[in-house]
Amino acid sequence: MTDDDIASLFSDLHVLRRGHFRLSSGKHSDTYVQCALALRDPQTALRLGAAMAERVDGDQIDLVVSPALGGVLAGFVVAAALQRPFVLTERAADRTITQRRGQVVEPGQRVLVVEDVVTTGGSAMEVVELCEEAGATVTGIASLVDRSAALRAADRPPIEPTALLTVAAQAWDPPECPACAAGTPLDTPGSRHAA
Repeated sequence: MTDDDIASLFSDLHVLRRGHFRLSSGKHSDTYVQCALALRDPQTALRLGAAMAERVDGDQIDLVVSPALGGVLAGFVVAAALQRPFVLTERAADRTITQRRGQVVEPGQRVLVVEDVVTTGGSAMEVVELCEEAGATVTGIASLVDRSAALRAADRPPIEPTALLTVAAQAWDPPECPACAAGTPLDTPGSRHAA
């Protein structure tokens, strides 16, 4: 899939939305990305996984690891395309990323961390830290969408993600949000903020 094919597909599936949104990070943004819409059709999801697998060095990857919930489908289809095992991580009650359900990262494994969307890279970097603490080596971060490019350099993830689509989206801490100042209603479509 070319970059244009991916952009067209994501547009057709309404993956990208414009407005005033609260993101999982707590920041507010003018853009919301709902990759679940791109991953709900199995054939489309597998095509996207194969496209991502083409953009990474599969010879340097022993294991694909993703954070739940958003990264699980994306990680699984990339692992399927690479023909590598897949491990998911979850948040514990204290909100830290953990390995549960028999999901284990082993010392010495070369790991690709896969997310659906990278905004600040916070969740992906928590998974990187978990993998490194387990003795694994993280060879990269991959995502369907990278929306970190519009952030200040200091706010971007320290490992540059490989992405199928890069979106220039603005994000603000709530007190600095121009849409809040203008009185624009806030939409909270993310699962972390769902009622």
